[in-house]
Amino acid sequence: MANYLADNQTRFLDELLDWLRIPSVSADAKFHADVLRAADYLKTRLEEAGVQNVEICPTAGNPIVYGDYLQAGPDAKTVLVYGHYDVQPADPYELWTSPPFEPVIKDEKIYARGACDDKGQVYMHVKAFEMMMRDGQGGVPCNIKFMFEGEEEIGSNNLDIFVKANKEKLQADVILISDTGMLANDVPSIEVGLRGLSYHEVTVTGPNRDLHSGLYGGAVQNPINALCEMIASLHDENGHITIPGFYDNVDELSADERAEMAKAPFSEEEFQKSIGLPASYGEKGYSSMERTSIRPTLDVNGIWGGYTGEGAKTVIASQAHAKISMRLVPHQTSAEITALFQKHFASIAPAGVTVSVHPHHGGEPVVTPTDSVAYKAAADAMETTFGKRPVPTRGGGSIPIVAMFKSELGLDTVLLGFGLDSDAIHSPNEHFGVFNFLKGIETIPHFYRNYAAAE
Repeated sequence: MANYLADNQTRFLDELLDWLRIPSVSADAKFHADVLRAADYLKTRLEEAGVQNVEICPTAGNPIVYGDYLQAGPDAKTVLVYGHYDVQPADPYELWTSPPFEPVIKDEKIYARGACDDKGQVYMHVKAFEMMMRDGQGGVPCNIKFMFEGEEEIGSNNLDIFVKANKEKLQADVILISDTGMLANDVPSIEVGLRGLSYHEVTVTGPNRDLHSGLYGGAVQNPINALCEMIASLHDENGHITIPGFYDNVDELSADERAEMAKAPFSEEEFQKSIGLPASYGEKGYSSMERTSIRPTLDVNGIWGGYTGEGAKTVIASQAHAKISMRLVPHQTSAEITALFQKHFASIAPAGVTVSVHPHHGGEPVVTPTDSVAYKAAADAMETTFGKRPVPTRGGGSIPIVAMFKSELGLDTVLLGFGLDSDAIHSPNEHFGVFNFLKGIETIPHFYRNYAAAE
C-alpha cells in the first residue's frame, strides 16, 4: 500500500489540483455550470478508481454523485461515505495571496478554495479506494457506498429529500465523513461532537427612501444605528447571550468532563498568535477550547446598509441588514432557537423602525459514540499511521446532515477528518497540507480493514 501511494502521489495531487480549478460555488448562481462540471469530474474519477454504478442523481438543486462497490459480499459490513463537492464563495478575492481557483502548492500546502473543505478530503476517499483496488494487499474488505452532494455550503436543502427517497439504496452499517479536522499533525484526533446551527438574515427598515442626513438627521431613527444597537444588546458584559430562554436546554458538562477535555494540548498564546489577536475573547468562565466546542454562540456574519462606495454620500439609509448565526450545543434545537431569536429580535426594535427576520438553514447538534466498533476501527487506523492514539474531541463547526442521517437512516457517523484549524477554511488563503492529504489516503484503507475484521 505504501509503495502504491508513493508511486502515485504526484498524480493524485495533480488530479486534485485539476478539480480545485473548477469554481464549484453553490451560493452564487453564476457558478452553477461550474458546480455541474465539478460533479462530472468527480463521477469520472470515481469510475476510473473502480467504483461501480456511478451516477449523477438530479435534485431540485445541485446533483448528488452516487456510486458503490458491493463486491465484498452480502455478509460484509457496508460503509456509506459522505462528502460535498461544493465550496464557499472566495470573496474577498483581493486578500488571497494566489487566485482561489488557480491552486498552487507552496510550503507543502495546497492553496485553493475547497482545498480542505471539502474537495481535498473527498478526494482522499476516491484515491484510498483506488489504492485498495490496485495495491495487491487484499482488495476492498467492505461494501462501500459513496454519496457526495453539491449543496452543503448552502444548507443541504435537497439532501434529506434524496435520503428519504433512497433509504434502501443507502442502507449501511455506519457513515464515514471526512469534513472535519484534528488537533495537529503530531496530535491526531477524532471529532465526536458537532455544534448545531440557526442562521438568519435580518432587515431593519426606517424611512421609505434614503434621506439627506442634513435635512433629516436627528429627526428620524437611523436603521443602521438601530441595527447596531440591537446587535450590541445580544451579548452582556460577560459574553453571555441575552435572548430569553437561550440557555434553558444547554447541555452542561460536568467538572470531570471538562477536566478530560482540558487534557488535550492547547496553547492560548499560539491560538491568539495564529489569528493575529492581542487577546482572546468569549463567555466568562470558559476556556477558549470550551468556547469553540461545548458552548453555544451568536455571531454577526455580515452587516450592510447605506452608502459603502468610494468617497462620501451623506444619507440616512432606508434599510440596514445583517446575517446572524448561532452555533448550538446538545439539547438545543434549531427550531427552538430560531423561534426564540425571531421573537427577541423583533421585541428589541426601537421606535421608528420595523424589523423582519428571515431564517436560512439550520441544523442539529450531535454527539457520536466513542465505544462503537466503527470508532475503534478509526482510532486504530490513526494509531497505525500516526504512531499515536487519537484524542476524542468536540468540534465547533456544524455538519447538520449527521443528525439527519441518524434520524432517517438510523446510522451513527465516524468523523475521520484530516484538516487543521489553521487551514483557513471559509477564509482567504484556504489550504490543506500535502502531508494531511496523503496521510488521509494512507489511513482510510486501515479503517476499512479494521472495521471489516471487527466482531
